[in-house]
Amino acid sequence: MTKELAGKVAIVTGAGRNIGRAIALTLADGGASVLVNARSNRAEVESVVREIEAAGGKAAAHLGNVADAAAVQAMAGQAMKAFGRIDFLINNAALRREAAFAEMDYAAWREILDVTLDGTFHCVKACLPALRQSGAGTIVNIGGLSAHTGAKNRTHVVTAKAGIIGFTRALAHDLADDGITVNCVVPGLIGTPRPKDKPEPAHHLTHQTISGERGRPEDVAATVRFLCSPAARYINGQAIHANGGAYLGG
Repeated sequence: MTKELAGKVAIVTGAGRNIGRAIALTLADGGASVLVNARSNRAEVESVVREIEAAGGKAAAHLGNVADAAAVQAMAGQAMKAFGRIDFLINNAALRREAAFAEMDYAAWREILDVTLDGTFHCVKACLPALRQSGAGTIVNIGGLSAHTGAKNRTHVVTAKAGIIGFTRALAHDLADDGITVNCVVPGLIGTPRPKDKPEPAHHLTHQTISGERGRPEDVAATVRFLCSPAARYINGQAIHANGGAYLGG
């Protein structure tokens, strides 16, 4: 592929591993400079930065919880200091827990919404002045299959990810006059490494792709890259599914 993103700058949250890591690497491959964010694992973000730099790209690492508005402001400030602009904001950071609703307390509920939904709000607010100056600002929010299908023991996660869809659609209207597009990429049944103490989500077992194969983080990243490209400027306010046909709907 060409360096269609050359001269642009991206912030990718939750980019130390899996889908976020793939997005950071793919945008860098397109020519963008990338601020790689993670909540606390410095080794992971620095590894992604080194990988981008080894391939000839530019990147910087940032540790900070997107649920913390001050940390998010610092993240945007670091991107501006390092690269001088922000063109793409990829809101990937999220928490995915499983708990029966009857056993879920308010703290567990709020923990998910604070990161997944409020964190996206904080990131957009912090980056908005720079995105307005871009001339072709792009926000891509990462959704979730369960927001469209529902899932057992994930009331908080489903609610947060469904909120991301609504936020995407509303924000696309609000920011259209600023030349900023806002879309949501919805991954589904992506094969990612999981710790032994965290088995595959139960709702994955009730869905299958048309081919029978799981997707790769790179499949999601390719969709994000396209939405950041000049070819996608007419796509706005959409939820685009990258799920191999596990869910066929809008």
